[in-house]
Amino acid sequence: MKYQKLGSTGLDVSRLCLGCMTFGVPSQGTHSWTLDETASRPIIRHAVENGINFFDTANSYSGGTSEEIIGRLLKEFTRREEVVLATKVFYPSTGIDSPRRPNQAGLSRKAIFQSIDASLSRLGTDYVDLYQIHRWDYDTPIEETMEALHDVVKAGKARYIGASSMFAWQFAKALHVSKQHGWTRFVTMQNHLNLLYREEEREMLPLCADEGVGVIPWSPLARGRLTRDWNETSARQDTDAFGKGLYASTLDADRRVVEAVGKLAHERGLPRAQVALAWVAGKEGVAAPIIGASKIQHIDEAICALDVTLSIEERAALEKPYVPHAIVGFE
Repeated sequence: MKYQKLGSTGLDVSRLCLGCMTFGVPSQGTHSWTLDETASRPIIRHAVENGINFFDTANSYSGGTSEEIIGRLLKEFTRREEVVLATKVFYPSTGIDSPRRPNQAGLSRKAIFQSIDASLSRLGTDYVDLYQIHRWDYDTPIEETMEALHDVVKAGKARYIGASSMFAWQFAKALHVSKQHGWTRFVTMQNHLNLLYREEEREMLPLCADEGVGVIPWSPLARGRLTRDWNETSARQDTDAFGKGLYASTLDADRRVVEAVGKLAHERGLPRAQVALAWVAGKEGVAAPIIGASKIQHIDEAICALDVTLSIEERAALEKPYVPHAIVGFE
């Protein structure tokens, strides 16, 4: 496994981050395709044994059971000081699509303090290494959010803070507010970036590069769409309403991108997943793409992708079919 510093911090992370939305009790939340603790165990073990030290979950994944499973299994397979554990706050812990009850979601001071304590309890740890806001809260002043996150860090409950999908102007505002008040600043941006969605190249990626913010993209394989023929599908793709909304409006152009990935994979004798992941991992400023894995072979293929170098000509061929997309993924 390869490691590097996370953005401009001194924190060492594996070049792959294991996304933990896959792990959780299927009957909790809205993801029927998740793996319970028994099915998750060999995958988490394999990730640890192969050097992945960076794990990303959220309070809302599978009604909080993702955090519970990850917390128990990481204790079983590794030492806390070797793990970089990340979770998120914004959605209700009962799930992304759950009805919003007062003070049970968002980024108010009250919601953040409640959420960090609940996450730590489920994870079975005294602190998380990276505490991220899952989305932008339009109903709470950013000053209130940033001060609350600063206090979470000063209380020793988080080592660093990060953000996820939002507009570049919003992220710039948050960075400015933290600098203005001397509060803890965001060190990571977890955004939507893959060969089917490249809108982050316009403003967010240059902003992160300028500010020394580490980029940890979610869905680098476009929820599996880049790993198979266009007409093939999966149980997750068939039931993932959010994922369908991400790619529903540009099907013709996306199909051409998928075909370009398949063509290059055939020419190089590589799995499509490795080609698509190598493209993301090779983007300037990307610290660790967040991969999903429901099988051990998914981890092995992702690790091999770190050794795949795409030429300028190959990257251009993969990028050529792309057309501008509407902004999605901020919901």
